[in-house]
Amino acid sequence: MPELAIGAGAHHERPDGKGYPKGLKGDEIPRVAQIIAVADTFDAMYSDRPYRKRMNFDKAVSIISEARGTQLTSDVVDAFMRMVDKGEFRSPDDTGGTTEDIDNIRKKFQ
Repeated sequence: MPELAIGAGAHHERPDGKGYPKGLKGDEIPRVAQIIAVADTFDAMYSDRPYRKRMNFDKAVSIISEARGTQLTSDVVDAFMRMVDKGEFRSPDDTGGTTEDIDNIRKKFQ
């Protein structure tokens, strides 16, 4: 599945051009990478990690919404939001999660 390899290699690129590894922007970013970027961002926040518990669902969704157009491709975020509105993605074992700001979480581990 070569398209997934392309997506994996470019999913840290950003529509505003501030991503890596190549600094691609906008439509230069392969579509599969744009989609993986939203999925990876959500998973990174809404999954338990060895160093922290999952983030609150609504907080994670709001961060994705705030990143729309800068860090994440607008229409992909819009599609994600439509799925959220349909009840997708919230874990059946959701017990709330942390509402702590992500910058505060990062500071704990620096």
